[in-house]
Formats: sequence, C-alpha cells, structure tokens
Amino acid sequence: MLMAPVWLVQLVTGAKSFLDNPVIGSHRLNRRGLHVWRVRLADAMCRWRRRRLARHVRDDWRAAFDRDGFVVIPDIVPPEQFAALRTAILGYEGEAREMQQGDAITRRMAIDPQMLSAIPALRDLLARRDIMALHHYVASYRTTPLHYLQTIVSKAGGSDPDPQETLHADSFHSSLKSWLFLNPVTEEDGPFTYVAGSHRFTAERLKWEHGRSLADPRAIDRLSARGSPRIAVEALGSMGLAGPEKVTVPGNTLVVADTVGFHARGPSTRAGERVEIWSYARRNPFLPWLGGDLLSLPGIAERRIGWLWAARDRLERWIGQPWKPAGHREALTPQDGSAN
Repeated sequence: MLMAPVWLVQLVTGAKSFLDNPVIGSHRLNRRGLHVWRVRLADAMCRWRRRRLARHVRDDWRAAFDRDGFVVIPDIVPPEQFAALRTAILGYEGEAREMQQGDAITRRMAIDPQMLSAIPALRDLLARRDIMALHHYVASYRTTPLHYLQTIVSKAGGSDPDPQETLHADSFHSSLKSWLFLNPVTEEDGPFTYVAGSHRFTAERLKWEHGRSLADPRAIDRLSARGSPRIAVEALGSMGLAGPEKVTVPGNTLVVADTVGFHARGPSTRAGERVEIWSYARRNPFLPWLGGDLLSLPGIAERRIGWLWAARDRLERWIGQPWKPAGHREALTPQDGSAN
C-alpha cells in the first residue's frame, strides 16, 4: 500500500522493470494494453521533439539515422588533427573503473574537468555544434550526454556469458549512445551490431512489445524482466526486419545510435583492447519540452560521472556497485601488464 503511489507515478517516467514494479509488470493491465500505451506515447513524444530539433542536423546524417536508427560518420575529426588527439587521449592518466561481463572487461574513465583541461582538443570536439545537434536529435532532447573514455578488453577470462553479446533493446523508449572509435574495429574485434530500422515502432513491433509484456517476469531472463528485452535473431522476421549488421569501421569514425533499436556487441574472436569515446543520454520519455536539464549546465555536466560513482559507492550496500576502482592509469594496459 505504501509503495502503490510510487509505482503509479513511475508509469509516466522511464521506469521499465516488469520485475520491480508490479503495476508495470501487471499481466492483467498489460493484456489490456498498458505497456503498449506507454510505448506508443513515448514514441509519439520522441518523434514530436525530434521534429523540432531536425533543422539543426546535417541532412545526410539525419536521413541515415531516420532510415536505419544509427549513423556512421568516418573522419569525424579532420584527419590531420586526429593523430595528435588520439595520442593525447591515450597518454592521459586518470581514475578508472572496471566491470567484467562474461569474458569482456569494460573500463571507463570520466571525461571530467581534469581531462578536458589537459586535452583542449577533446573539449573542442565535444562542443562541436554539428555533433551536439546530432546527439540532441537522437536523444530527442537538448541534453549533454555523459562522456567517458571507454576501453573494451576482450578475451579477459570468465565463464559467464556476456549479456552485451545478446541482441537486445535498452528500454521501451529511445535513448542515445555514441562511440567515437580511436582505432579500427574489425569483425574479429567484436564490433557494434545493429538491426537497421528496428528503432521504429511499426505495427509488428508493437505486437511484439505486447506479447513480451505478457510474459511472467519471474520466468524469463533477468535483464528482459528488468526492462531491457532480449530477442532471438529468428524473431526479427516477424517484424519485417533483416538480420543484424556488424558495424566494422576504421579509426576516427563516429557511430551514433538509438538503442531502443535491437543491438549488441559482436563476439570477439581475439584478445585485445580497443578505446573509444563513449557517450550516453536517456531522459524521461514523456516530457514535452526540449531542454530544462539542469544537469547539463556547464560546470555541472562534466562533473556528473564522478558524483554518480561516489553516490553509488556510498549506497553500494543497498543498490550495488558493479563499477570497481581500477586505479590511476591510462586507457590501455601497458605491454608489460602493469598498471599504475
């Protein structure tokens, strides 16, 4: 009874867990269309916000994104400037965090005031109007993403399956993720994989959403039950979708995607480390306005990651903290295997 008002309020937020919220996970309400109603409303609001942001985005970038749900932009940094930027980023030392899933380790360093001060070219890159406009359009808000320097360490040991390698959607509504790859990503490196066109909520996708909302959240995999649904490749045909596309790219390529579309990290067949500038933004999908994000204000936006890590450290006993300190270090592991 005490939690009922909280569960009801969460219906008009980005809350997505069928397992943790018995209203969102109600079989009776979802049979009557509750989940599909949330999906349709969030999608309509997203499309309305994007229409107001569209004029700021390069036509070719917008057309590619609208068609596929992601856009690939080679040579995003002028080639004559890229080598120096890459060297500066890879030579930077800062506090790192790591999380292991399956045989992959994800290592992240916050792109914070210290890093931006040490690498002015990185500050200038993240402030570029064309990139910001694309980020805003995909996120459907004028919001500053969280920016990380991210390293993916493949073949790092571990027997559990990597959940990132299973085709999935991040939520029931649109959100932004982007990767600026600092080195080439081949098929052997486990590239980003996306099902082109799966960001659109067609009648077939809505039918699939309705069906998955009726599953008992206690009888399916935990991540799907928590609102990040997994999908088999064989099920894509029923939505008129082709198979997933592996996005192999040279270094200095920016990939921006709406992760309501089905995507995954491809399985890596060799050990190695790749480094990328990884950006992420997700807001309440039901808000009508474009801005109003106080956490995007200068002086706050670049400090959010440190605050989030510190808060979760303090609350680890209650909510857990998968991101473990990895010391003061560079993005890549030295060849002798040591780390500062």
